[in-house]
Amino acid sequence: MKLYGLIGYPLGHSFSKKYFSDKFQREGLIDCRYELFPIPSIKDLPSVISSNPFLKGLNVTIPYKQQVLEYVTEITGAVKDIGATNTIKIEGEKLIAYNTDVIGFENSFAKKLKPFHKKALVLGTGGSSKAIQYVLRKLGIDFLLVSRSKQGDVINYSMLDEAAINDHQVIINCTPAGMYPNDNEYPALPYQFISEQHYLFDLVYKPEKTLFLKKGEENGAVIQNGHDMLIIQAEESWKIWNTD
Repeated sequence: MKLYGLIGYPLGHSFSKKYFSDKFQREGLIDCRYELFPIPSIKDLPSVISSNPFLKGLNVTIPYKQQVLEYVTEITGAVKDIGATNTIKIEGEKLIAYNTDVIGFENSFAKKLKPFHKKALVLGTGGSSKAIQYVLRKLGIDFLLVSRSKQGDVINYSMLDEAAINDHQVIINCTPAGMYPNDNEYPALPYQFISEQHYLFDLVYKPEKTLFLKKGEENGAVIQNGHDMLIIQAEESWKIWNTD
């Protein structure tokens, strides 16, 4: 039996278990199983691994994409630059960290990107945000980080005015705001200044259309949720776990 799983906390919103369970059934992979490991502390990771000897790979989600790095034995190129991982391959005693959020976001994001989308607001500064920043640098898109508290180069939401919104045609939500079951939440933006020139991307996939996306769409913006990104990164994780 080959076991794969997801660590994070909480995991009620998880896309991964259903996706991989359906994949295993569809492809006749009867010796594979995918489980959720909702650990309240990253310190619980060693016990998860020791008590599951058939574990071959893990996906990593909020809030452990950065914290888990102190437990891995090897990191790959993108993880070194980003400082966060969402995929771990287990080979005996070795835990090898990868980041498939990068290819998942880039491939999904690029589909609706226009030549005039030159600047972005990135909402949130966690592990997922770091992967998005990596891709934006690769694509040559300047960005400004936005968080609830101002620190260094990071501004807070209250500093976003009409000029800032007009100057940044791409807005990417890397926070859990609006994620089920908290569907009534949304980032505190001055949405009245969003126009048809804007492209709003939400890493949240459930609900399909968050209030962040709805408010953007009402003002004519192009919108995209995180569903395609998750599918792409899940398949990339599968390749990593099953490639020598």
